Amino acid sequence: MQDGIVIGEGVVLDARPASFITRAMGAMLDFLVIGVAIWAAVIFGGVWFAGAAMMSEDLALIIVAVASAAFVVGIPVTIETLSRGRSVGKLACGIRVVRDDGGPVRFRHALVRALVGVIELWLTVGGIAAIASLSNAKGKRLGDLAAGTYAVRVRGGRPLSAPIVMPQSLAAWAHTADMRRLPDGLALAARQLLGRAARLAPDSRARLADDLAGRIERYVAPGPPPGTHPEAFLHAVLAERRDRELGAGQRERKRAEEQAELLHRLPFAVADPPR
Repeated sequence: MQDGIVIGEGVVLDARPASFITRAMGAMLDFLVIGVAIWAAVIFGGVWFAGAAMMSEDLALIIVAVASAAFVVGIPVTIETLSRGRSVGKLACGIRVVRDDGGPVRFRHALVRALVGVIELWLTVGGIAAIASLSNAKGKRLGDLAAGTYAVRVRGGRPLSAPIVMPQSLAAWAHTADMRRLPDGLALAARQLLGRAARLAPDSRARLADDLAGRIERYVAPGPPPGTHPEAFLHAVLAERRDRELGAGQRERKRAEEQAELLHRLPFAVADPPR
């Protein structure tokens, strides 16, 4: 199974689910933080109650219930909503809660997770959450299943890829070559190969580079100079495509700004009268 989220354009976003151990460590840190906050509140509350000895028992129970709801539901929901799926424990463990489509969680997602968490986390000391998480391919607990969310790794999962650099020996050829649009899958395969080429076995690296260079050469005219190394050819094509798309985007943005400026004038592009 491929870890990731397929967006509308057919591109797979790297969003690998966090492991059970990582999620458990984050949850324990969150419990510790909330436990310290509850301990501090109990001490402060005890002093306050001692000074308000005349308070009725019903009022005391209401205050305790409100405080408990704030610590168990209110504070986690507020933190997770404002931080877009992160808490102290998740931040320390390098994970984030996201929606199933990869988007950031909102208030309703955080609220559902917290309400279900009262049962599966607090009342059962995490027992139900652990069983559900171990039984789900993405490590979802019941709160995630109800809210449509799951935890992903946001750091430490993927090494840095090698940058795409234009080879100086191919710069003149690439600037004048006619390059048709590459299929998204083919361009992505070439980018992935160049990004992890240093970690491949030499035979596999050479075979993959030859295959991709042969497939991409059909979209380029004229072909590269004789004797061009396949990986240098891939670097040149991807770098030139990147620069051309960047230039096209800048020209389109400039054209849009000029049209927007024209629309702010009087009809027939007559300049605004001086004030």
